[in-house]
Amino acid sequence: MTRFIHDIFAKGYLREILSLKGEVKTSIDIVGEKQEADVYFVPFSQPSPNATSLGLLEKIATTTCVLEPFRNAVSPREIRSCLEKICVLCAKTEAKADRKNRPLNEGELPVLWILTPTISQPMLSKLNAVSAAGDYLQGVHTLGEILQTKIVAIHQLPRTPETLWLRMLGKGRVQQRAISEFRQLPLDDELKGNVLELIYDLFTRLEANRELDQEDRELVMELSPLYEQRLEAAVQTGLQQGINQGLQQGINQGLQQGINQGLQQGKRLLIENFLRFRFGQLDEELSALIEPLLEMPAEEIPPLLMQFTREELIARFRN
Repeated sequence: MTRFIHDIFAKGYLREILSLKGEVKTSIDIVGEKQEADVYFVPFSQPSPNATSLGLLEKIATTTCVLEPFRNAVSPREIRSCLEKICVLCAKTEAKADRKNRPLNEGELPVLWILTPTISQPMLSKLNAVSAAGDYLQGVHTLGEILQTKIVAIHQLPRTPETLWLRMLGKGRVQQRAISEFRQLPLDDELKGNVLELIYDLFTRLEANRELDQEDRELVMELSPLYEQRLEAAVQTGLQQGINQGLQQGINQGLQQGINQGLQQGKRLLIENFLRFRFGQLDEELSALIEPLLEMPAEEIPPLLMQFTREELIARFRN
């Protein structure tokens, strides 16, 4: 039910963090209209020396590659579909080199990376996959060399900072622990702010879904502190902006009047920010709630907006 939500997050997440290292395209056509590569990556020729380290994911992103993230354990059918994509991409790369009469090294061919939250040992055996821990880390497996395909079993990755960015795409306890570690990153981390926006979107989409399974409900609980921090920051920003605006006006209109106006403006910004972060945008119905909410004490507004759904809020203030 929520697979599409997680797919959106995974593609946006990989696009965001890999854009520091190269050119990223998502959902590009490979074979006709029904075969798309989830994420296609080409590294910069001159990577930025100051870019945030992505650990294992950065090592993956040293060559042109296709990343196929899965929410559930990858199936045989899905693996065959992925193999079809990389075979076509390699053929296109070879044909392009032939047209230019240029010799092509195997190392120039794109590599397929299948990112699966779990995979069984029998499945790995059927694929004749072997561990690539020596070149990468535990949890990375490779198929036959000419197949240009590797598999990352996210649940097998060691719990180290080097694997954090990949474990964020895991499932269940693996993903929840990764999010907990992510929360501990410094506030000025280059990537944290950008990834937080994607996490807020994931939280909002999941919370709006009334048919979550237990695993997704637990994920929402793990994401809640991050979302609450975001709301709290929005409140503080809104109040401060309002006070600053009011104080600036107060220079000409009187200090007390300026403070009062600043507090009122801060309260309005608080309400507007809460409504935007809670429901995505301020449409006509939500905008109509601002004036009656202004009549309430400021400390009662955040709990009210977190507790009630859009429909319940509109119904409550309609009269």
